[in-house]
Amino acid sequence: MSPTPEIRKDTVNNSFVILSPTRSKRPSDFKSKSNPNPNPSSQSTTCPFCAGNEHQCAPEIFRSPEHGRWKVRCIENLYPALSRDVNNEGGDFSGSGVVTSGFGFHDVIIETPEHEVKLSSLDKEGVKDVLLAYKKRVAQLCAVDAIRYVQVFKNHGASAGASMSHSHSQILALPVLPTTASTRLDSMKQYHNQTGKCILCDIQTDQLLIDKSTHFISIAPFASTFAFETWIVPCYHSSHFHELDEDKAIDLGGLLKLTLQKLSVQLNDPPYNLMIHTSPVKVTPAESPYTHWYIQIVPQLSTIGGFEMGTGCYINPVFPEDAAKILRVVEVPNK
Repeated sequence: MSPTPEIRKDTVNNSFVILSPTRSKRPSDFKSKSNPNPNPSSQSTTCPFCAGNEHQCAPEIFRSPEHGRWKVRCIENLYPALSRDVNNEGGDFSGSGVVTSGFGFHDVIIETPEHEVKLSSLDKEGVKDVLLAYKKRVAQLCAVDAIRYVQVFKNHGASAGASMSHSHSQILALPVLPTTASTRLDSMKQYHNQTGKCILCDIQTDQLLIDKSTHFISIAPFASTFAFETWIVPCYHSSHFHELDEDKAIDLGGLLKLTLQKLSVQLNDPPYNLMIHTSPVKVTPAESPYTHWYIQIVPQLSTIGGFEMGTGCYINPVFPEDAAKILRVVEVPNK
């Protein structure tokens, strides 16, 4: 007999989700049916992200290591959503909203020089190098006076929004604070005012824990918006992702690799979105005790409909306790 549907509240993001397993099959039966490769015909001779084709890319910001064969490159996005070359002017009210210039930064992190290598295929040292590249670029962007928020994200697979099959991530730096970040900040503040604790430091894992490393945990969040949604949360209190040091980066690299491998094995290498939810650039001393960054990974196993778009309340056919139980025991290749 299927569990009774529940409505749960995500107190971190101040949103509701309907957990409705009666609408779908058994949790263990979920598999991706889509091809995650957005352009499988791409070869290393034509892909601009491959080693040797650097001249085809937008300007380079930095590479790691700086000399010799690079492992990770940070470049400008050839088709940026925002422009680093326009003036950041104040917004003007125009009847139905506010208009401001499209100032900001839109960069790409190329995670490997090899075309067929995925982020989950790198060893934990390789994943660490990618994380430290994120850290370096985020820190650079946070030093720009006009920037208020920086979003690191990775789209893996065409249906997840990736236009290139070569493994890469993107970073967008905004002169405004996005609504979701503002809502999250308000929710964290409210929890701290009520309990005196940081909501993510106080998170209850119980049946939701998937794996644990020295400094991080992976969990199925209590009010998962999507089937098999996974969070990686620092066990130590930290407001900003770019506070990550090298020791914690290699620890995180190992857990992130394991998490992506488990999702790939269990769900047939699904398209996914990975997002690093950090705090606004400028966190005051009063805000520091309740702001805490984390990583969200969302496998793309279904599409959203009018109800979700109309209400902001999503229907998830897999209870997070079931997803966590399944992912805990998934065996991954030793590589």
